[in-house]
Amino acid sequence: YLSFYDWNMVSPKMVAVGFDNYIKVMQDPVMWQIMRNTVVYLLLWVFVSFAVPYVMAFVNTFMMKKGKDIYKTLLFIPSLISLVVGAIVLQWIFNPLTGPVGALAGMFGMTMPTWSKTGGLVIFVISLVAVYKAFGYNFLILLSGMSSVSEELIEAARLEKAPARSIFSKIVVPLTSSSAVYILIMCMVQGIQYVFTPIKVLTQGGPNNASSNLIYHAYETAFTYYETGISSVVSVVTLVLFVLLLFLEFKYVEEEVYYEN
Repeated sequence: YLSFYDWNMVSPKMVAVGFDNYIKVMQDPVMWQIMRNTVVYLLLWVFVSFAVPYVMAFVNTFMMKKGKDIYKTLLFIPSLISLVVGAIVLQWIFNPLTGPVGALAGMFGMTMPTWSKTGGLVIFVISLVAVYKAFGYNFLILLSGMSSVSEELIEAARLEKAPARSIFSKIVVPLTSSSAVYILIMCMVQGIQYVFTPIKVLTQGGPNNASSNLIYHAYETAFTYYETGISSVVSVVTLVLFVLLLFLEFKYVEEEVYYEN
């Protein structure tokens, strides 16, 4: 409703503008840059928060012999830290002058760039801040799904001298696909929500909107520039993106899911 009006949240009068707000947003090059940023965030998020814990859960369940509980605890503990604290800690870790990553790079004769002012790198660091929050939870859910996989199947595959990658892809992935789809959906939904806090705390969308995404852009447009109509259009675009992703997921992924009995 608000996307069809020009209103600054202060004036008592709302001016109807029809589709002018939509046209303005679609013609804005900043909007397309933010769309690209959002896609990059989603790709990084799905890989690091879904694919990596999936593999680590497999290693912990079927390949490790000792120390399983220790690794479970170590991987889950970071998810208990708030995003604000995590953002400040990651800011120190990647500080090019005083952070450990900069010191390590200096040992090899390299210089750590100022990530908050480097396009591309800033998205990667912001994603890491958000990833640690969800990584441990996703890892435990996938771990619980793998605990239901029959040990007899795994032992039979090992007796046939099947390599670990075949056991993972041919046995574990199909039998844990229901848990995996749940985590995949959560990654899609959280992928551009969790990065809002580190963007707000660390970069405010900079440099030159290189770290902004749809959620932050909608917030900034409404509560910094008071362009409620434009912000509402961005919110509608975000909704359409979510619906499209979930439609593709249910259409092409859900069909392959295995449910016991």
